[in-house]
Amino acid sequence: MTSQWQLRAAFAARLSDMYGREVPAYTTLVEVSREVNEDVLRAQGADAERLGSISRVTAERHGAIRVGTPQELQQVARIFGALGMHPVGFYDLREAATSAVPVISTAFRPIDGEELARNPFRVFTSMLTPADPRFFDDDLRSRLETFLAGRELFPPELLALADRAKAEKELPQEDAERFLQLAVEAFELSTEPVDKAWYETLEQVSAVAADIGGVRSTHINHLTPRVLDIDELYRRMTERGIEMIDTIQGPPAWKGPDVLLRQTSFRALAEPRALRTPDGSVVSGALRVRFGEVEARGIALTREGRALYDHLLTLVDQQAALHPHTDRSELARTVWEEHMPATEHELAAQGLAYFTYHVAPDRPRDGSRPPTSISELVEQGWVRAEPIVYEDFLPRSAAGIFQSNLSGEGTRNNAHEGAAYDAAWLSGAIGRDVLDPFALYEQQQNSSLARVARELGLDGFLG
Repeated sequence: MTSQWQLRAAFAARLSDMYGREVPAYTTLVEVSREVNEDVLRAQGADAERLGSISRVTAERHGAIRVGTPQELQQVARIFGALGMHPVGFYDLREAATSAVPVISTAFRPIDGEELARNPFRVFTSMLTPADPRFFDDDLRSRLETFLAGRELFPPELLALADRAKAEKELPQEDAERFLQLAVEAFELSTEPVDKAWYETLEQVSAVAADIGGVRSTHINHLTPRVLDIDELYRRMTERGIEMIDTIQGPPAWKGPDVLLRQTSFRALAEPRALRTPDGSVVSGALRVRFGEVEARGIALTREGRALYDHLLTLVDQQAALHPHTDRSELARTVWEEHMPATEHELAAQGLAYFTYHVAPDRPRDGSRPPTSISELVEQGWVRAEPIVYEDFLPRSAAGIFQSNLSGEGTRNNAHEGAAYDAAWLSGAIGRDVLDPFALYEQQQNSSLARVARELGLDGFLG
């Protein structure tokens, strides 16, 4: 039998192989990521694995896909449910982007610490919003919804196998092989000719809308390795002649602890595609839709920590407006050094980041009673704090990556009020609860505190 985590690991590996064949620059990205990680490990030793073992970091991937309707999103949820992956977080890229990115998103991922350690594969999944009048007028909305309703992204056999795997938590080897084959095929780039006029109609609104609703299939939009030094990776990729986007999205590089998520990518490549013209003939063309993203993950921040992060982004925006010729990363670094705690201990003490706590093997053995505050327990050597890795995404960073790879700004009519979507709506559309990432991290931290309390005999200790 093949368990869910084994299915997940195999799917991630096969998807990576497939994507590498389709987008050779991705293979270069993976190679450079591995080189950088090995160099960081040699230079830093155990400190390099503070936020995950090197085996986990090397195997780690996140994918990104785009679908058009709630029904398609529900089917995606069934496929990822077979892999032990749950929808976590609601992201509204319509509001995070300055250009036209008419999608809302969630991320499917494992939520249990042990499952994440086995294989942390996650997929950022975006859904088109045809009902938003800022992007689609009534006529285009009707044509788009009719087009989307007439396509089938995932064959019934794949969905039936997915439902079995989710219900039984495993599949027999032969069925597992068939599931993996069908699942990978579903995300390959189709060779079917693209309706040139229809694609271009949607492209005038948004390149993202065209990529989702202008074709009769879906595909992996990018597959993202994890790197321990994203600035060094950016430099090495550029040295190899691969065109990178202008910036690294997310927090700046600085001397303090890494938090949340930093991302960058190489630019979307012009890939040969067959295009069907209005007279029915098929011509050779090229579309720019897929790019190579890479990420560096930091510590998960609490709601208060996230509020501070968002405030610092606002300060950086203000400074950039006042000093348009100054490098933005330098401005951000200065803001971070003024306002962000410079150590993990300060982050924990101020309740700005999530940690798991563990009773120290070399704790005091002189018969003294341990203190009852978590801060004192850590300071006096009774307990060790381990940072919780941020497993999720940042809407502004995701929108920044999307925008940096668009062929144009698209169109957006802000005279109209946007269609309302939120996590509750998304939960109903998927038929599964969209989980709150903050609640997941808090539960992980609280479980560790309860374990510390039991081991040290601190009745009622909550930290």
